[in-house]
Amino acid sequence: MSGVRGASTVAFVFIFLGLCVTAEGQTPSPAPPPCALRSNSSCDECLQNVACLWCEPSKLCIDYPVGKILPPKSLCPLNDARWGVCWVNFQILIITMSVLAGLILIGILVCCLCCCKCERIGNKREDAKAERQTRMRKARQKERRTEMQMRHDEIRQKYGLAKNNPYARMDDH
Repeated sequence: MSGVRGASTVAFVFIFLGLCVTAEGQTPSPAPPPCALRSNSSCDECLQNVACLWCEPSKLCIDYPVGKILPPKSLCPLNDARWGVCWVNFQILIITMSVLAGLILIGILVCCLCCCKCERIGNKREDAKAERQTRMRKARQKERRTEMQMRHDEIRQKYGLAKNNPYARMDDH
């Protein structure tokens, strides 16, 4: 019980500290200058603002089109658009993210299949163990039954009740 209480206390402290840190970080900051003012400058200067998109051939710094996931080709072609860092264009970013997402999905699928396979192997082991125990139990039961039958036969023989013919009537005795 004390371990659960200690873990919940630690979790509470981390959540509380996280809220305090985020509350301090919410002081209003001055709005960054619009992206259009950074046109005809460098890519690094444009991308200091996260809301900006740099178009390489035209040297334009454009507001990122938030309504769309990818910037339209009319605004800037994907292989010329830069966002976040200057050395990665959107086309390479999309391909890389797709490959990484695919690898992650394949990894999760392989892990799930391995876990299911290991679980099935464990069940086979448990089933084999249970069957061995059942066979041993039946063998012991058969031994006890034969021992009991032998004792009964000895008692019958001792008192002259032994039956040579199991189908004979008991009236003879």
